[in-house]
Order: sequence, then C-alpha cells, then structure tokens
Amino acid sequence: MIMIRIGSKDARCRWGFIHVVNNDYTHWLMYAIGGSSHPTIISQGNRFIAPPNIAAKEVAHRNFAPPEVWMQWNWRSEGDLMVNGAFFTQSGDPGAIGKYASIMNMMGARPGEMAPYLTQNSGTLLCTPGQPC
Repeated sequence: MIMIRIGSKDARCRWGFIHVVNNDYTHWLMYAIGGSSHPTIISQGNRFIAPPNIAAKEVAHRNFAPPEVWMQWNWRSEGDLMVNGAFFTQSGDPGAIGKYASIMNMMGARPGEMAPYLTQNSGTLLCTPGQPC
C-alpha cells in the first residue's frame, strides 16, 4: 500500500492491534500512524519518507496520553526505512514482535528498502460500473 498525503486522522488505532507491513508512507501532514487508548502497533518493513516540516518527522504519534502511560504501550519498529529525518519512538516490551508473531500469525515482512518495489503497482483500481475490473 502506498500512503500519500496522509492527514492527521488517518491510520489511528484505539484499543486494538495493527500490524503495519511493507507500506510506503510519504507526505503525511502531522504523523504517519497514530494511536490512543493503549493500542499495540507493530511496524515492519515500511519506508517512511518524512515531509520537509521539521515538526512532522514523527512516524508514530501517541494521542491523549502522557509519557508515563504510553511508555507501557507496545509500539515496535523492525526493518523500517526512515528517510528525511523520519523517526519512530518505540515503547513497551522489546520482545513484543516475537510474542505477537507467534500468537497473531503475522505475515513476514521484507526489508523497508523493498517497500517501493512491493508497492509500485498498488493503488485504486480504475473500474467502470457494470464492467469487470
């Protein structure tokens, strides 16, 4: 999946689990992935190209929680490629990826450097109503 011109309301998780794998994130406005209310976010093999705005380099943003709370949330990054100053602040259990991989049957990730190749033909289908796509 290619994520272009992401607004602040996109890709936000509450009380859940998301596995973000092999995506190509560019041009977000505030942050690429957001979360609140104790979510678990596992990011693997993505490419994050931060926008020029110095205040928008954060990949994963915690909403509505002080650090003493969100430091307990399992937010982990593995094999992600950070470009143009993008950064991912990890928190929670350093072994969370291995634990969730066995419980949740997570798909394997390719390295973040592969994201542009894996997503080069992704996007919306140009379909006509009443016709096969």
